[in-house]
Amino acid sequence: MAGKLSTCFLSHQWSCCTVLDCKHLNVRFYSLPSPRFATVSCKIRQRNSSLPPRRPQAKKIIPAQIPQNDNLMTPGNENSDSENEDDFSHQSTSDEVVAIQRFDDKNSSSKLIPSIGADKVGEVTTVNLQDVIGMIRNAEKNIHILNQARINAIEDLETILSEKEVLQREINNLEMRLAETDARIRVAAQDKIHVELLQDHLEKLQSEMSNNGAHDAVVLRSPDRQTRALSEELNSLRNENMSLQNDLNTLKEQLRDVKRTDERVEMLENERTVLELSIKELEYKLTVSQQDGVQLSTLRSECETLWNKVEHLQGLLDKSTSQADQAILVLQQNQELRKKVERLEESLEDANIYKLSSEKLQQYNDLMQQKIKLLDERLERSDAEIHSYVQLYQDSVKEFQETLDNLKEESKKKASGKQVDMPWEFWSRLLLMFDAWFLEKKIHGDEAKLLREMTWKKDGRIHDVYIECKEKNEREIIAAFRRLTSSSSGSGLHVVHIAAEMAPVAKVGGLGDVLSALSKALQKKGHLVEIILPKYDCMQYESIQNLRVLDLAVESYFDGHLFKNKIWIGTVEGLPVYFIEPLHPAKFFWRGKTYGEPDDLKRFSFFSRAALELLHQSGKKPDIIHCHDWQTAFVAPLYWDLYAPKGLNSARICFTCHNFEYQGTASASEIASCGLDIHHLNRPDRMQDNSSHDRLNPVKGAIVFSNIVTTVSPTYAQEVRTSQGGQGLHATLNAHSQKFVGILNGIDTDSWNPATDTYLSFQYNSSDLEGKSENKNALRRHLGLSLSDSRRPLVGCITRLVPQKGVHLIRHAIYRALELGGQFVLLGSSPVPNIHREFEEIAKKFQTHEHIRLILKYDEALSHSIYAASDMFIIPSIFEPCGLTQMIAMRYGAIPVARKTGGLNDSVFDVDDDTIPIQLRNGFTFVTPDEHAFNGAFDRAFKYYKNDSEGWEELMKKVMNIDFSWDTSASQYEELYLQSVSKAKAARRAAAG
Repeated sequence: MAGKLSTCFLSHQWSCCTVLDCKHLNVRFYSLPSPRFATVSCKIRQRNSSLPPRRPQAKKIIPAQIPQNDNLMTPGNENSDSENEDDFSHQSTSDEVVAIQRFDDKNSSSKLIPSIGADKVGEVTTVNLQDVIGMIRNAEKNIHILNQARINAIEDLETILSEKEVLQREINNLEMRLAETDARIRVAAQDKIHVELLQDHLEKLQSEMSNNGAHDAVVLRSPDRQTRALSEELNSLRNENMSLQNDLNTLKEQLRDVKRTDERVEMLENERTVLELSIKELEYKLTVSQQDGVQLSTLRSECETLWNKVEHLQGLLDKSTSQADQAILVLQQNQELRKKVERLEESLEDANIYKLSSEKLQQYNDLMQQKIKLLDERLERSDAEIHSYVQLYQDSVKEFQETLDNLKEESKKKASGKQVDMPWEFWSRLLLMFDAWFLEKKIHGDEAKLLREMTWKKDGRIHDVYIECKEKNEREIIAAFRRLTSSSSGSGLHVVHIAAEMAPVAKVGGLGDVLSALSKALQKKGHLVEIILPKYDCMQYESIQNLRVLDLAVESYFDGHLFKNKIWIGTVEGLPVYFIEPLHPAKFFWRGKTYGEPDDLKRFSFFSRAALELLHQSGKKPDIIHCHDWQTAFVAPLYWDLYAPKGLNSARICFTCHNFEYQGTASASEIASCGLDIHHLNRPDRMQDNSSHDRLNPVKGAIVFSNIVTTVSPTYAQEVRTSQGGQGLHATLNAHSQKFVGILNGIDTDSWNPATDTYLSFQYNSSDLEGKSENKNALRRHLGLSLSDSRRPLVGCITRLVPQKGVHLIRHAIYRALELGGQFVLLGSSPVPNIHREFEEIAKKFQTHEHIRLILKYDEALSHSIYAASDMFIIPSIFEPCGLTQMIAMRYGAIPVARKTGGLNDSVFDVDDDTIPIQLRNGFTFVTPDEHAFNGAFDRAFKYYKNDSEGWEELMKKVMNIDFSWDTSASQYEELYLQSVSKAKAARRAAAG
């Protein structure tokens, strides 16, 4: 059996193909060339492997030819396909060539991520929905084909394993025969020695008896016969020895065949692993396509809303124009009437003159009197008409004056810096534009600072200038903004987050969710929030708006040299984000993944130094620099030792550790690469690791050098100050306890809202729970679970399958739920191989069961459906710094069954605990991490659900109304920030005085 695996991923406008060729399997992937989409993918190293041929006795299967689809082939592959036509003439007809293409609905140009200038802000890009649906269908078809290919590979592997067992039995038999042969050889050797001794003895006897005559000859004939018999036996033993040697050589050849078979099995297992990775990648692409479809519908609805607003504003403008035209017409009519009156007065004066000058004119005067009477009548009518016109004019003037007053009032508000209600996306884009101008030396530092403050306050003047200059070139736009020379100082804080993760662009764990949600909450409170991230090659670029690179390169020190860094800017969910791309030969963030590289410490220490260098060179003066976990813990000592003396000294440092299990300890020489003075820092009261004096601990350094140290829940903050939970840092945390606090994380209640969740089949809320039961039935149908009993409780679990999460209790809960008459759904995967294999076996066992289903992967859409469908949710963690699962579950009306540890202890309170106020009781808890304690809480939950349906419904409504938003947590961070900044300002004033 022969196999070949090659993988090739190229950048924009290049074909991307993966070819897997083996005896039972041929799958190819081609990307469709389209000017509307740009492929973005993480790099995968090429692999090539070859397998030895099958043994002759193995069953040979001749596949049929694969049908070709010309519509799915790229132009560059036509020749190669025709050349390989003979090779594929016997391929299976069940395998198909399917085109797979990722796309970017934000980009229609030939670049990977386009740069959008100021003259194109607000431009809306549309994507054909049919293309998206077509790609989703192709992705589903590819997943199905790969699943079939995986099944074929597994069947082939099982055949080889059975052959291996047969060979192993043959080897055992041959080894037994070899042992018997060895024993016989040893016996033959002993017989040979005995025969040689007899021959010597016979020779002696012949020499002694040569003189004894015929009697002696008669006596010797008998030994001669015995000697010949012994010689014949010796010859037969030698022949048998030769035969045994031949058998031994044959056994050695068979052993070599067995070794080659083992190598072949190992290679097949590697191929199966590659197939599984390909399937996961396709599933990920399908998820991305679905998310893009959702975003398209959202953009369309927003576009329709904007058009409605524009039409409404146009109607108001038309109405105002019509009123102004009427007022002008009335004024013109009034002027004409005034002219008529003046002419009449002149005529009257002339008549009086003629009357006095001559009696001859008497008759004329009489006539004139009559005319005057007529004129008087006409004047009266004209006066009435003029009065009506004047009244109309006065009404118009009054309305005009009111409109003018309103305009003046709005102008005054704008002149006083009144806020304008625009999306955060708009203000973040302006903020990044001003910073880009400053970094590119197009405006001065004072001007950049002033414009940032006005943007931070949502000043209406900034908005007006931007709208007025929208169609102008960059030079005219800069000149217009420079004319804004007055602004009151803001009362908010300038906060800069430096981190390795951010949802949704670069999310691995809870850190990414926390960073995004906390930043948005602080932004809503009026603070200027900016984020600095590494520019990974595997980010979700479709979640970044207006991504572009700045025309400058920031240099930062590392390993004794200066290295340039590209600076990219863009907005993520309305937040301004800076992305640092190191131009270092090691390509620190061009690895296809976020973590897990051997040089992670070098990668993130380089990033920490480059982030501070960016702040320094941009001239910013933030109030707070907030760094997270060991990856950016280097920021604290770097800031105080290197950058505060350079002038970047306005900020207070806040460090948040989300899990003290990960500390990034390393030898002093590795940490010194970023420029830290290890001789100055390798002390017990600074960065020296508490358990190894020749190593430095970044997390310890951040605790020592930061002004504020936080973790993600109050209970976890107490646990880590003990020797059992502190992971070796309990003494350091206790020494710095005055600045150490635990703040419970929150969740993004906009993203996790069952009333607006677009992933759900039916939306619902605490006042109307009918949609929850509909979602439960929808999930059952989707997963193939039984719908026969609507009151059968559904237990959900969404987690990473690692020891921390209590995998032994999760495994136990699957069987216990079945015993108690419930259904169980698990969504999650494991990076630990033995745990992954164990749950794969369980999933296989229950793959057709009507009440149990295990989905061993990550699926964003499915996770929302499981939260909405579940009646209970289990979180049996061994330790849990905070945990967001229990909060999200309660948001969707699922009652948590959780162990009392860390953040779970701060958010889940047992319904049967009389020491807890009744309004806070929201779940079922247990203390010890064993099956007996878990059963106590789990069984009570089932009993409550089955015996008290009304009470259970009230409990669901209660937990759905609990406020787990970031508002309260962000207020606590805000208070810590303000206290630290106030202390610093007081200290500076005292020093100056």
